Amino acid sequence: MKSSFLFGICLFLGLTSLLGQGVEFNKMKWSEALASAKEENKLIFVDAYTTWCGPCKQMDARVFPSKKLGAYFNKNFINLKLDMEKGDGLEVKNIYEVGVFPTFLFVAGDGRLVHRKVGYLGVKELLNEAVTANDPKNNMAAQNEQFAKGEDDEGFLKKFLYTKFQARDGSHLPVLNKYLATQEDWSTAENMEIIYEMTEDVNSESFQYMIENKTAFSEAFGESQVSNNIQNLIFGKIQSDPDMKLERIKELFVIAYPGDVDKRFSQYKMTHYRQKGDREAYADAAIAHYDKYASVDPGELNEVAWTFYRVVNDKTRLKYAQKLVKKSIKIEKEHYNMDTLAALTYKMGKSKKAIKIANKAIEIAKQTNVDYSSSEELIESIKSADSAK
Repeated sequence: MKSSFLFGICLFLGLTSLLGQGVEFNKMKWSEALASAKEENKLIFVDAYTTWCGPCKQMDARVFPSKKLGAYFNKNFINLKLDMEKGDGLEVKNIYEVGVFPTFLFVAGDGRLVHRKVGYLGVKELLNEAVTANDPKNNMAAQNEQFAKGEDDEGFLKKFLYTKFQARDGSHLPVLNKYLATQEDWSTAENMEIIYEMTEDVNSESFQYMIENKTAFSEAFGESQVSNNIQNLIFGKIQSDPDMKLERIKELFVIAYPGDVDKRFSQYKMTHYRQKGDREAYADAAIAHYDKYASVDPGELNEVAWTFYRVVNDKTRLKYAQKLVKKSIKIEKEHYNMDTLAALTYKMGKSKKAIKIANKAIEIAKQTNVDYSSSEELIESIKSADSAK
């Protein structure tokens, strides 16, 4: 009798603990989760995270322990927490193109993506997304199907646009274009916000509209914010198209930097040729830039001179690099630029002078408590090369 009573108490406490917990994540493989989802006719909820993601850690601390969430998620989903940088997480990351963290995926047993949301969500927000994911008439998969069938109702398109944009996978762009096509007036506060927030294609009508109405957008969202947004979109386009011609890049720079095109483009050409591995074109672009636009930044001057040391062999160009680093030294004499001057001097064939400069660099480093191992290594390599002659 006594043992039955104790068993009943333990069972009650166990059930109370189970019902009162937060989201319970399963320790199963991706293939096992898919099989279980099929068998139980449930969706898989995936918390796609990384160990370095701050908002992911906040979800763990503030959101997933919620009893309210646990009650819904543990009953309705197979919950998985996957590190996107190892194990099954790498597979899931590739399949569903996860690039922002945290990303929350709701996946059917056949691997079909049913719903998706990105970024930190509070308890109420995440619960709302979960309920939507479980609604076969309103989740993202259902909206995708409606859109594919040609649904063009303005209200539906706006709703679908926000769903796709919040998935943060770029799939909202066709929806954005179709929604804007239903709008006679793009200048309403809501439409301007949609254009400002959701435009990602510099070749789109919405981007062109933002450029043509930059003053109005600046008044609504701030001049520097709008300029930064335009510049980020343009650089994103340039980086995504490694074969883009310089002529087209300059056209985009005219849009990004209307008051400072020549200098910005001149500076960019150095980066362009450096990334292409065209050493001579890089050096010529740098010489042309610094002949026209003098710099007083010692770090910038030193970096360019050091790049010349690494990639240029022509002595005329190396002399120009020496000129840049000497200007850097004149502005701010430190170990880093003296070390560069020593390296350049050696590359010009002046071993003894290079050693003297390297020793001066070491003296400066000792006075300022800076690592000078690079200067010591340079001296050793010079002596070794000279002794081998």
